[in-house]
Amino acid sequence: MSDLAWWQRGVIYQVYPRSFQDENGDGVGDLAGITARLEYLRMLGVDAVWISPVHPSPMADFGYDVADYCAIAPLFGTLGDFDRLVAHAHELGLKVLLDFVPNHSSDQHPWFIESRTSSDNPKRNWYLWRDPAPDGGPPNNWLSRMGGSAWEKDAVTGQYYYHAFLREQPDLNWRNADVRTAMDRVLRFWLDRGVDGFRVDVLWLLIKDALFRDNPPNPQFKAGEPDHHRQLQTYTEDQ
Repeated sequence: MSDLAWWQRGVIYQVYPRSFQDENGDGVGDLAGITARLEYLRMLGVDAVWISPVHPSPMADFGYDVADYCAIAPLFGTLGDFDRLVAHAHELGLKVLLDFVPNHSSDQHPWFIESRTSSDNPKRNWYLWRDPAPDGGPPNNWLSRMGGSAWEKDAVTGQYYYHAFLREQPDLNWRNADVRTAMDRVLRFWLDRGVDGFRVDVLWLLIKDALFRDNPPNPQFKAGEPDHHRQLQTYTEDQ
């Protein structure tokens, strides 16, 4: 017998729900559709099913902008549908993995809606807020992976918030113990429902430089590469 754990030796099959199988005929794939195909996946030799995000979301980034970490988007079904999926998977000997998106939430998440109401709100430090530079521009030169500055000025307080991806995806502040506790509860919520594990999205981006220093230019940058490749990600990755 191999000493490797199941997740190290098994075959993991990713399912993108909305384009997988539509069971209710509304033109969008759903949890019931995944459940209906589990026996087929088992027949293929799959050991675990990794399900891309199914949480409530404005879908600015195809579900990777999460508005509620502990719920199922009605587009895909209900928590009951999810429980039935997990139960049937386990009956077949399949593991179920969820996509966990801890680096950022949707700007429609209640945490961020509260965070942006004022500079002294208790949730303010759940995200990365900074004063403008002396010229009124972004706090530093960090670039978004979607192009342009990674800082968005918010009209309510005049500060900028950081977003490594879309402006609709503000980054959470993982140096804040309350954020870590909240995310622990998210993981526990799904583990208690029988989930076997998680695929963690952009884990290497969770912690940013505490001093918010400018990233240095990338001497190897070539025209046509993504905009953020203009910089070495010295202070925005692998902290």
